[in-house]
Amino acid sequence: MLGGCVSRAVSHHFRDCDLHFHFTLTYCTFQIFHLPSPRPLKPCCPNTAITKKHNRVSSNYRCFGTPSKPPGEIPLRFDCFSQQEDEREILSDGTTAVAGGIVALGKFDALHIGHRELAIQASKAGPPFLLSFVGMEKVLGWEPRAPIVAKCDRKRVLSSWVPYCCNMVPKEFQVEFSSVRHLSPRQFVEKLSQELRVQGVVAGENYRFGYKAAGDALELVKLCGEYGMEAYIIKSVMDKNRCSADMNSVTNSKEKGQVSSTRVREALAVGDMRYVSELLGRPHRLILMATDQERFSSGQYKISATRSCILNLAPKEGLYEKCSVLLDQENVVQCRVVIDSKFVHIETDHGGLSDFFGSQNLQFLHIEFGDSCT
Repeated sequence: MLGGCVSRAVSHHFRDCDLHFHFTLTYCTFQIFHLPSPRPLKPCCPNTAITKKHNRVSSNYRCFGTPSKPPGEIPLRFDCFSQQEDEREILSDGTTAVAGGIVALGKFDALHIGHRELAIQASKAGPPFLLSFVGMEKVLGWEPRAPIVAKCDRKRVLSSWVPYCCNMVPKEFQVEFSSVRHLSPRQFVEKLSQELRVQGVVAGENYRFGYKAAGDALELVKLCGEYGMEAYIIKSVMDKNRCSADMNSVTNSKEKGQVSSTRVREALAVGDMRYVSELLGRPHRLILMATDQERFSSGQYKISATRSCILNLAPKEGLYEKCSVLLDQENVVQCRVVIDSKFVHIETDHGGLSDFFGSQNLQFLHIEFGDSCT
């Protein structure tokens, strides 16, 4: 019993998961606690009913946190080609899209293996959602920076988590940061319960929330109990293969060795794509978008694009072997990639690229990096 708020430790063994959310983005290390008389986390039961509301994709499925297919087998779906608006926050019946769900709290820039662990634990308690805040850069005066995952590629990544998440696709739900920045811890939990009508939350032991980070994980558990919500506090996914000293840049002093978006950015900055893949749990994918002003140029063995076409964070300048370029759903070409200060060049030994471009009006290119390093 901790502070009279926590009844018992959950019997499931949870791995660590990175979470660096609160209003000042603190990195967290977690431990399992629960509300008094909570609904315990458990493996998904077979013969689960299929409902659109809960995003289930099939029935008769049992999930124990182990994928039913190789983790590297990621859907090739090109959401970038149909950039539709995300689901509205308020549905036609007056409820929110997240109502009845279990929300993982964080800033899910990289969608790395720590973020995936949050979604896994949320899925064991109910329909999983990733709840994050938008507009923080503008409100806090931060310099804008490229996302690790392109906005149009996020649904593909989340779909790849289905085998881990009890056969459910985690959905994203965003709240304007300006609408919660000045809320007290109680007001924030009240918003989750009464306005968003979530069923429970997943967070971390060092999680801070509320105005000036006034609330901690124990207070989150206590307040959730008062508002009839479940709270699951879990440990962080540690980076067991590397330590922050391995990186050339200075790591955030608050890091304790957990997987984090900061580590992904640092690995990309030094061109260590094997390490990036370890942190993400998948190869890094770079998305290029042509515009009326900036088109792709192609020859039989080479495609070039200006850096202004890049939609997300690219690795450092250099040569990358063992890559793939996804031209469309059916055409995947092995290649090497050269990134310089002005261009991204995709080179292949197979030829025929200009013929393909001659018959297609490609707006997007997807580059998937192998385990090579510059």
